[in-house]
Amino acid sequence: MSFRRIADAGDLTGKTALVRVDFNVPMDKGLVTDDTRLRSAVDTVQTLRTQGAKVVLLAHFGRPKGERIAEMSLAPIAGAFAKVLGSNVSFVADCKGDHVKSAIADLAPAGVILLENTRFCAGEEKGDMALAKEIAELGDIYVNDAFSAAHRRHVSTAVLAELLPAYAGCAMERELDALDKALGTPVKPVLAVVGGAKVSSKIDLLKNLVTQVDALAIGGGMANTFLAARGHSVGKSLCEHDLAGTAREIETIAGQNGCKILLPVDLVVARDFAANASHRTCGLDEVADDEMILDAGPQTVMALTAAMDAAKTLVWNGPLGAFELNPFDTATVAAAQAAAARAKAGHLVAVAGGGDTVSALNHAGVAGDFTFVSTAGGAFLEWMEGKPLPGVDALKV
Repeated sequence: MSFRRIADAGDLTGKTALVRVDFNVPMDKGLVTDDTRLRSAVDTVQTLRTQGAKVVLLAHFGRPKGERIAEMSLAPIAGAFAKVLGSNVSFVADCKGDHVKSAIADLAPAGVILLENTRFCAGEEKGDMALAKEIAELGDIYVNDAFSAAHRRHVSTAVLAELLPAYAGCAMERELDALDKALGTPVKPVLAVVGGAKVSSKIDLLKNLVTQVDALAIGGGMANTFLAARGHSVGKSLCEHDLAGTAREIETIAGQNGCKILLPVDLVVARDFAANASHRTCGLDEVADDEMILDAGPQTVMALTAAMDAAKTLVWNGPLGAFELNPFDTATVAAAQAAAARAKAGHLVAVAGGGDTVSALNHAGVAGDFTFVSTAGGAFLEWMEGKPLPGVDALKV
């Protein structure tokens, strides 16, 4: 993937950079409870400041739908980011207009200013060109550092890139480079692990992956639908029986593209969906009518780790079982630790993403050992589905 980076921008002395960041952070009583997204923006801001540019930050918070909602103002976040940055961050209660222009004009070189929630403007989510032109007048270049919003064609995530020289920020750069290694131009063989509750939420994802990877391991409740489609009894497990045809279609597409489908070969079942519920390990055709599948068994984990040994690249999305309940986190934790060990040793490029995935890897204590873990959520999934991302396409050379 070839895209423009800040290093391609040339001399930025005296210029103003409009930087789209993701500051949609968790808040409680006006205080930021997790500053991960704030910290991820520091590299880009400091890089631009070092080159003498004024930095004007654009971000959204919540879903105000074009209305000014006091609880969704970015004002409290300016102070929180200043602490993370270790430098003063000004705030202006709008993202367009003469008073914003004046505030930027008064900003010293290498100064940083955060504008108000872009979604307070009705045209933001519509990709309104008139609004984009008004905001574009505030800067000389545009930098997108919010991959998490790159799947939206909003003014601040994509349309501004049509009006100003546009570049990827440092966090965006790391994300795109990692994703390119995972599915763009990966070292083969490529193994994908996809888990989670429902096939219905990941049909496009599965149909795309089986045309891209050499092997696809399916876990979680999704695996139950595939097992049922193969004629196995799944008891009272979470299962979308009406999607049996879709499951068989995905297996057919996989076969046509030389992709091997890996399903559980043994199962951990229980009668109650509860932590520490009485449970047992059984074979595929040994699930009782009143039992539910809550995790993959040890033989399945062994088969998956063997597949990791044979792979050079791993893409992971979703847990293998009900990992939020002990002991039904066993397969997810064991497989995650195996992948992390191989990645840390340099034997595997391991890229993971998606909300439950990040939680599962943190639960296993191995997120830091994967090659890259994306926190982008929807954008990561749409990338895995092979869908265009407007915010990324706008940066391509």
